[in-house]
Amino acid sequence: MDFTSSEGVSPASGGPLTDILRGLRLDGVDYGRCDLGEPWAVLFPAQEAARFHFIGRRGCWLFSPSRQWQELKADDALLLPRGAEHILASAPGVHAVPIESYSIEPLQDNVYAVSNGGYGAKTQLFCGSMHFNLGGSHPVLAMMPDMMRARDLMADEPGIPHLLEAMASEVTGNRAGSGGILARLADVLAASIIRSWVENGGDGTTGWIAAIRDRDIGRVLVAIHRQPHRNWTVEALAREMGASRSAFAERFTAIVGETPARYIARLRMHQARQWLIEDRMRVSVVAARLGYESEASFSRAFKRIVGTAPSHLRPVNGTSDER
Repeated sequence: MDFTSSEGVSPASGGPLTDILRGLRLDGVDYGRCDLGEPWAVLFPAQEAARFHFIGRRGCWLFSPSRQWQELKADDALLLPRGAEHILASAPGVHAVPIESYSIEPLQDNVYAVSNGGYGAKTQLFCGSMHFNLGGSHPVLAMMPDMMRARDLMADEPGIPHLLEAMASEVTGNRAGSGGILARLADVLAASIIRSWVENGGDGTTGWIAAIRDRDIGRVLVAIHRQPHRNWTVEALAREMGASRSAFAERFTAIVGETPARYIARLRMHQARQWLIEDRMRVSVVAARLGYESEASFSRAFKRIVGTAPSHLRPVNGTSDER
């Protein structure tokens, strides 16, 4: 799911936000249509992919990443963008069983039926794992909370109530092809939750969210994201903002929370990571594309920021693209 697709999830505000989110894509990995009889409790272990849950018929309880129990009403949805460990249960205190231990049967494509064989009152959930095309330390992902609830954001996102209503209808209706429709709706709802949080969430005073909302600094960030390979100098960035070098550097650091050089270095490594993993580029090709004089200097910078050597991220099998 591209955040600027034609299907109603492109940022309404336009400008810097639209340009930044254009590079963020959300792809569903697998989904589970869960029919659980009380008592039940499902442990979702930590994973790199995001987790999504829609609460269908009946509510349930969440043991959140913050280690607290919260009651969830029917027709609500959760997104855990960094896949933090959590539990969904019919009631607090029920012994939790890992999701892999439940009965899992294929329905269609990447959608599965999940059940526990319980005879108590039934709860229906639709759960999914979703992969962001950018690494979890990308500015927009790193600043997200561990968990976001659709109903907490729906006042600022008019489309969310309609998506929740559509998902509720498909979950309870059990009609032909509903699994695929639910997967598509889940992708759109997750994208809407993220967009609403980016536009309206956070304290809005410092950090990446504040920066992208700032007219001048937002314009600079767009320029950097459009050309991360460019040899950006403070003088060139200051021209983008229309300010002196000192005024620009001071304002950028105060709002973003790091120097322009540090921000650009991190962004380049995010781009490098994507090229290495998704496009299977050789390390030497990535280094050249990002303007490094040698593969060794690029590798040192990559390891310093990402924490591992770039050669460790390239697929073991398959051929490399030397574009």
